[in-house]
Amino acid sequence: MSLLLKVAVFALCAYAAVLLAAYLGQRRLMYFPDRVRTLPAQVGLPDVEERILKTPDGARVVVWYGKARPGEPTLLYFHGNAGSLAARAERIRRFMAEGWGVYMMTYRGYGGGTGSPTETANVSDARLAYGALVQEGVDPASIVLYGESLGTGVAVRLATERTAAGLILDAPYTSIVEIAAQGYPYLPVGYLLKDRYESKNYIPQVHMPLLILHGERDPVIPVAMGRALLALANEPKRLATFPRAGHSDIYVDGNPALDAVRDWIGELKLLPRK
Repeated sequence: MSLLLKVAVFALCAYAAVLLAAYLGQRRLMYFPDRVRTLPAQVGLPDVEERILKTPDGARVVVWYGKARPGEPTLLYFHGNAGSLAARAERIRRFMAEGWGVYMMTYRGYGGGTGSPTETANVSDARLAYGALVQEGVDPASIVLYGESLGTGVAVRLATERTAAGLILDAPYTSIVEIAAQGYPYLPVGYLLKDRYESKNYIPQVHMPLLILHGERDPVIPVAMGRALLALANEPKRLATFPRAGHSDIYVDGNPALDAVRDWIGELKLLPRK
């Protein structure tokens, strides 16, 4: 065997090993849970209560619930792929200061929950969370679905199946396949990925008011993806971008995301309820 052929065989074997490792470890590259269970009061949220959702297949999912003031909506919130509920304590505090309720679901294996996150499990648990929130006495017409980063894919899917006042997508993507292709251009991610979150295929099926929030300096999910989803969405729809914001800092002082959400929710209240 010639030296050139040996090098080619070695390179092929090495690439095959990389493909196998990527396929077997893909969810470790997608989900970064904080597994520690933290109570809301431990992070300064005395008006927020913990709920435990028991899934049909025996997993336990942790939820934090802060009730809305009368006449205000409740955000059914699906967070990003890293951390857990405690990392969003400041967001919850700001939302509740506006009078909005927050029902924030974490994923399996996050924040003291059991099991492992997958796209199928996350969407199934989102349906469970929606039903549990309605059982709490919250009118579906007062629920605003909110997805953050990874959670935008979960929120879009739920919006195609359930009634709500509106949908907010914070740093949304067209699909995880396209995000992965940007980060790993040397891998055939379209064939490898199990959890695909193809929001671009589902957003045309959403028929409720839509607000997209996106930092223009987002290094993780480019603002172009937010604009692409907007183009595919039905009216009424709105895009608010923030020139100084990156991926997870749109509510940091100086980025008026809270103002954009407040104005949009104010307009929702003027719409006739179905």
